[in-house]
Amino acid sequence: MVKTKAVDVAGVQSFIGKTEEEVTKRFGQPTRIDDSSYDYKWWVYNKNPNTYLQIGMLNGRSVTAFIGGEQINVSPFRIGQPLQEVYRLISFPSTIEVVLPAGTYRFELSEQDVSMQPVVKMDGVYVQLYVDHFTGTITGIRIMDAETFVKLRPYELMYRGALLSSQSLSLEQQKKVEEANARQIFDMTNVIRARYHVPLLYWHKKAAEVAYAHSKEMSDLHYFSHVSPKHGDLKARLLSAHIPFQIAGENIAAQYVDGIAAVAGWLNSKSHRDTLLNNEFTHLGVGVSSLYYTQDFLKPWELPGK
Repeated sequence: MVKTKAVDVAGVQSFIGKTEEEVTKRFGQPTRIDDSSYDYKWWVYNKNPNTYLQIGMLNGRSVTAFIGGEQINVSPFRIGQPLQEVYRLISFPSTIEVVLPAGTYRFELSEQDVSMQPVVKMDGVYVQLYVDHFTGTITGIRIMDAETFVKLRPYELMYRGALLSSQSLSLEQQKKVEEANARQIFDMTNVIRARYHVPLLYWHKKAAEVAYAHSKEMSDLHYFSHVSPKHGDLKARLLSAHIPFQIAGENIAAQYVDGIAAVAGWLNSKSHRDTLLNNEFTHLGVGVSSLYYTQDFLKPWELPGK
């Protein structure tokens, strides 16, 4: 296990409104820069699962951040923090209103939203917590400015005025976003596996192609199932792609705002969680098409390159 120094950040607001220079000075150069569906570009810091971080940059300023690493302290929150401890400090509303020059936006949170992904306004920014309900702890933290929060629309929304939306994407841009979501799902899967002391996974390119084909077919044909009407179940699809395997498993999700949210959803479903944390799997391929997400896990008969 690689030991890393905790990254201490003085409050949630310290992530938002920062220049590229300020972000680089604090966190260094990102490992990569990913496109998103919401105008900003993700600066991804994934060198170590314990300090995993994404910062969304738009027009030279940070407008959002996602914290997945346990060793990044975001006062008053932290990854792994018991939710009951948070509740003693903060009250989370079931409705939250955002007032912008373009209009007024009112989010309505269901009981499930409040318990699984509560949000609160703090120091001028919006903080959304992803909760692991199996352990009752925080598993991820998303911080947003007001405009980004409205663009994401993570909850039921009512509004007066103009509906603030992200710019439309070309087919080429959409493909880049899908590939970015797939990479982030892979990253976050390993972040969570590291947290639970499960061996990390290797990327499997051919399995990723199988996963993408399944996501695209679900999106194109408007269905949601592990069994493709054209290509069968996961076993059939892997064998058709000439991928020999000892064991395999699959997670699918749909209609989440991005890959980060999809992983949080899987973690809160017993069957999906068991697949995500299965210590027998050694490789993972991820494919995303529109808002359809597929993870194909496996242990190959022969490791690639051997």
